[in-house]
Amino acid sequence: MLATLTRRLGSLDLAEDAVQDAVVKALRRWPHSGVPDNPAAWLTTTANNAALDRLRRETKRGPKEEAAVRLGAGSMGEGAFEPDLPTSSAVADDLLRLVFTCCHPALNPDARVALSLRTLCGLTTAEVAAAFLVAEPTMAQRIVRAKRKIAGANIPYRVPADHELPDRLPAVLAVVYVVFTEAHHSSSADAPVRVDLGDEAIRLGRLLVDLMPDVPECRGLLALMLATHARRDARIDGAGGLVLLADQDRSRWDHRAIAEAVAIVDETLRHRDVGPYQVQAAIACLHGVASTTDETDWAQIAELYGILERLQPTAVVRVNRSAAVAEALGPEAGLAVLDSVDGVEGWHLFHSARAALLRRLDRRAEAVAAYRQALGCSPSEADRRFLERRLTEMGATSR
Repeated sequence: MLATLTRRLGSLDLAEDAVQDAVVKALRRWPHSGVPDNPAAWLTTTANNAALDRLRRETKRGPKEEAAVRLGAGSMGEGAFEPDLPTSSAVADDLLRLVFTCCHPALNPDARVALSLRTLCGLTTAEVAAAFLVAEPTMAQRIVRAKRKIAGANIPYRVPADHELPDRLPAVLAVVYVVFTEAHHSSSADAPVRVDLGDEAIRLGRLLVDLMPDVPECRGLLALMLATHARRDARIDGAGGLVLLADQDRSRWDHRAIAEAVAIVDETLRHRDVGPYQVQAAIACLHGVASTTDETDWAQIAELYGILERLQPTAVVRVNRSAAVAEALGPEAGLAVLDSVDGVEGWHLFHSARAALLRRLDRRAEAVAAYRQALGCSPSEADRRFLERRLTEMGATSR
């Protein structure tokens, strides 16, 4: 709804207000009148009318808003919503169009991604902050500054021309990747795995492949998401708790999706221009084709993580590499990699990974302390239960 209305009205703020107005009206009316046959159409039409009413009430309007009034009044009636998708852009999907629009080069890369995630992709500020490993107030300030920069510089919400798309593609790929990451391991207390969000990320990934079929990283991201999302049904137990990869029932994996991912990876890796998404996809596929944890090619996975770290030298990549190194070369080697990571003291998964390796080395007191540190980092409800279960297994408490 927001993507469609922003395209039609030319104003993100106006579209946001209109969508909120429509949802409030639905909450008031639907309990009494019933849910319409087409809820999405009802909401979108109601939001569009709310935006037009708001514009008409204003005494002073700029040319853009006047045009929006004329456009909306002329093309949208009180009944059904008929989207008039422009044909001038290669991007036909409203949401993907607006993600490209928000990834404006005037904003720094992190701000482009954060604004798109918060405004367009349904992630809360807390979820966006978790993706960037920063505090929620810090992320809220970044998003506000990005909106102010757009307003202050009079940057229009204009769909970029086709020749501008490649420059914006890296940020768009990052948006889809973070949406999928939140789906796979949600920071939300309600659902540790958000299947609907994962499906939406894959939908956007397929659209990007269709849009830019010759860009290997588009295919790499799609393969990564397919191979990872294939494990979704086995990642949660009957009580809603997380199940580690080693303990998952692999018969519940979507092996058709894994096969599709493997085929994509085999094709993309023939190119010399290998990027981070392709490497991560190869890692996910190696997990997917292994019948058991013991049969996993950990040496190759560790090697791929080394390549990934050279391409993307982040703390998150190094923490993941430490787990692969521990499987390939032993927990001492993995811990040595992990102890070289800096700047992630507030990330619970770092402490959890460290606790797991210390536990394998029978360094019980240090492992208990690390699990407690992880609990002190305000993990999601599912992660909190997992950490407490680990402490219970070690005969310890959370304090």
